[in-house]
Amino acid sequence: MQGALAVAFEGGLNTLSFGRVGRHLGISDRTVVYYFPTKAALVGEVVTAIGRQLQARLDHAVDARADDHLTLLRRLWPLLATSESDPAFSLFFEASGLAASGQSPYDELVPGLVAAWVDWAASHLDGTPERRRAEAEATIALADGLLLFRQLAGADAARRAADRLGIT
Repeated sequence: MQGALAVAFEGGLNTLSFGRVGRHLGISDRTVVYYFPTKAALVGEVVTAIGRQLQARLDHAVDARADDHLTLLRRLWPLLATSESDPAFSLFFEASGLAASGQSPYDELVPGLVAAWVDWAASHLDGTPERRRAEAEATIALADGLLLFRQLAGADAARRAADRLGIT
């Protein structure tokens, strides 16, 4: 998994292959296939591992449930909008673009990832299940928009936008 993550972070998801992972680790690509029997499994595990790592970091920022999406995002934003997090979001947005264009396995993988993030955010919000879900969707939508803007326009522009939106 560490080798696959390194290859993805180094060249993007489009460069992720059994051969590249094998070369990175100095092993046969057949050995990589043993652990990840399909390219979809390889990509899915890499993207899921990145998400789990990020969620573990973010769990430390959320010490109590939030009342609404803005409160939750204010707690998360300092950890999300960092140069340390940028590579993970670069890969997520690459996967999202591939999903939006209908490319397999991204078209099936990314909606599940987004749903998992909404569930994660809902677990950090107060209210009825319906309200928590709605606030979680707003949290993820706003965070993803700001993070994509950060990728495209830069950290300073994203900071100004977050300030204007009342996130910071």
